[in-house]
Amino acid sequence: MQRIVVETDEQVKAFLNLPQRIYAGDKNYIQPLQKDIEEVFDTKKNKFFRQGECERWLVQDDRGNYVARLAVFTNKKYQQEQPTGGIGFFECINDTHIAHFLFDEAKQWLQARGMEAMDGPINFGERDRWWGLLVHGFDEALYCMNYHPPYYQNLWEQYGFKPYFHQLCFGMDVQTPLSEKMMKWYKHYKEHPEFSVQHIEKNNLEKYAADFTTIYNKAWAKHGSGKTMELKQAKLLFAKMKPVIDEKITWFVYHNNDPVAMWINIPDLNQYFKHFNGKFGWMQKLHFLYLKLTGACKRFVGVVYGVVPEWQGKGVDAYMIGACAEQVQPSKRYAKYEMQWIGDFNPKMINLAHNLEAHEVRRLTTYRFLFDTNKEFKRHPML
Repeated sequence: MQRIVVETDEQVKAFLNLPQRIYAGDKNYIQPLQKDIEEVFDTKKNKFFRQGECERWLVQDDRGNYVARLAVFTNKKYQQEQPTGGIGFFECINDTHIAHFLFDEAKQWLQARGMEAMDGPINFGERDRWWGLLVHGFDEALYCMNYHPPYYQNLWEQYGFKPYFHQLCFGMDVQTPLSEKMMKWYKHYKEHPEFSVQHIEKNNLEKYAADFTTIYNKAWAKHGSGKTMELKQAKLLFAKMKPVIDEKITWFVYHNNDPVAMWINIPDLNQYFKHFNGKFGWMQKLHFLYLKLTGACKRFVGVVYGVVPEWQGKGVDAYMIGACAEQVQPSKRYAKYEMQWIGDFNPKMINLAHNLEAHEVRRLTTYRFLFDTNKEFKRHPML
């Protein structure tokens, strides 16, 4: 058994194709688009290479078969209590010896670079992609969300990884009636002319990008790393989203024309991409257009939710949720709704999910392994 650093085109192909062996026969596995995986490891496309270092590995057994893979990385902007590296894109046959061999190699690689812990499986990038180990709810994954066989949890925990935080995904049937409390707030704001609610319009994306920036920076500037978003960044984001935007599922609330709340949703792209076996060439793009036109996607996904601080806890979120329900429920275009994950350290967002009558449909876990086993292990702080 040996660890191989992925360098050649043949090794890249082996890295991308290894999951086909792991998930053979699993009807719920959706192969990610290979271009999305490769962008993570492209030094020209992934900005995190500016402040970090990354390698990806394959494990080859004595018969020459590839049996596992892993990416290992450091990121100066990943600020934790102690210097902490990351591992991700883990795939492995059901063999504890092989998995722990990879974890040992990762530990040594990270220690050589001054790290004192490793988190995983995480992304060499933002938290909205490839983050956490699936431990509950082995249904078809959302676009760019991890999916794993159940035995992975034992491979990680037997090595000594402990849950740093759990990532909760809440879902619901679209036809579920809104709660009495939500309907009360919806009617309240509907009767006050200084408030208005509107869905996004593709022909006016620059306006909504500006409104998004305003709400995001007020609502999230003190959250997590405290980073703000520039308008040009938001414009690029909305332009990228444009081909998949469904106007009737993204909403904004205004008070005297000032943006105060937003609810950004998109169709679940994996409902299209599951037909493509990881490829997205011109034939798949034509197929994508056909599937989109014929309404093949029956699930939409919550991407970003935000309310400016002065209106938090005052029911304005019910105004946009009620407006969305009035449009989406009669059309019956979608059957399911699912929120992107919410950390178990964020009780306010969990409460919102409960107010929607949503229930937990899947759980992913971000694990941490402290190299100094005598150091006290601490969970992610509550917000």
